Amino acid sequence: MVIREEAGGWIAIGQPAHAWVSGQLARAWGNERFAAPEPREEVCLAAEQHDLGMAAWDAAPALNPDTGRPRGFMELPAATHLELWTAAPVLARTQSRYAALLVSLHGETLFRMRDLDRQPRVVARAIRRYLEEQRAVQDALLATLREDPRYAEHATPVAVHRNRRLVAAWDGLSLALCMARYPWTQRDVPARGGDDDAELTVAGEGTRATVDPWPFSAERVRVRCDGRRLTETFEDEHAMRAALERAPWVTLEFELTPQPLAAGG
Repeated sequence: MVIREEAGGWIAIGQPAHAWVSGQLARAWGNERFAAPEPREEVCLAAEQHDLGMAAWDAAPALNPDTGRPRGFMELPAATHLELWTAAPVLARTQSRYAALLVSLHGETLFRMRDLDRQPRVVARAIRRYLEEQRAVQDALLATLREDPRYAEHATPVAVHRNRRLVAAWDGLSLALCMARYPWTQRDVPARGGDDDAELTVAGEGTRATVDPWPFSAERVRVRCDGRRLTETFEDEHAMRAALERAPWVTLEFELTPQPLAAGG
């Protein structure tokens, strides 16, 4: 669950809804500086489905007693987080091997960001086991993709690494929009020219944001997702879930534009 703060309340955005925004960003991506994703449909699908493992969890979220709201994605117990990310590529594989590969790699990326030396021993051991298991999943998927003429050129280490970084970039940009985390800097974004990379800065207010440098093909991009607006907090999980079910829907539409040129620029 992604929680968006707003005056007088908050908006609950499901993880798959945030991922849908990632997919919309992916489909708008590409210009002279930033190459469009290849294979396009599979990479866009991976971006759109990267939180597939969270769908059932978000349908009946757990209460965070410290906030009185559903547990956000950063508040999940490690065991639950690992369980959901273990399921994600298995679910994605029913749609696309290539998308499943990128979903697995994205989960690996997220867990490698954790300092295991600072984790409780049992948690660190579980994360290492997850990473080993995902490497086996990835190797199996890559073996079939490299044997397939349709995918062989997109299953090279360079191509896979680029697409892995793209999914991470769209994930970060989507979270910045959904949570109004401005300014936000997204690093290690693949640009044209082999291993070149860029830093994107997202600035704005509300649902309007600028992106610099501009990575999209159109001069203006609009993306959207659904959420549910609430004003109260809860002490009881059943009451919180019931309130979510009856909360009014809201459509969040984000408008992205290039950073205006400085005066005299």
